Amino acid sequence: MESRLDFFGNALAGKVMRHLNSAGKALADAGLPSTTAELVKIRASQINGCGFCTDMHTKDAAADGETQQRLNLVAVWREATVFDDAERAALELAEQGTRVADAHGGVPDEVWANAAKYYDEDQLVALMSLIAVINAYNRLNVMNRQPAGGYRPGMFG
Repeated sequence: MESRLDFFGNALAGKVMRHLNSAGKALADAGLPSTTAELVKIRASQINGCGFCTDMHTKDAAADGETQQRLNLVAVWREATVFDDAERAALELAEQGTRVADAHGGVPDEVWANAAKYYDEDQLVALMSLIAVINAYNRLNVMNRQPAGGYRPGMFG
């Protein structure tokens, strides 16, 4: 598979990516556990069918010490016993936020209330924003048919 265009070599794409990356950096410093952030990015990327981001975030999570068992079970987290309640709340919010077009009322109040039991206001802002940002990355990569498999942890600095 080949990408439709060289997104990484395009000047305008570079400007867009710098802004998305800046948002991602602000979120990384917001107090949301990094393990939770990677799980959220993986799950949204799986839902959106973004092979590039799924490859990237599973490799980054593994490099940061995440277990292969948990990585294998992200897609079926509801049936898995390896995620704690806070992670499960974040994964549910990620799914609902990613599938917002499928729900006429948006993210259900009970999903929000459950997440709010585990995360403070800044962490909730970070979680919502992270879900929005990873969805933007997913959509860019899916539209461009960005190939997956070649990512190495740290290759983007």
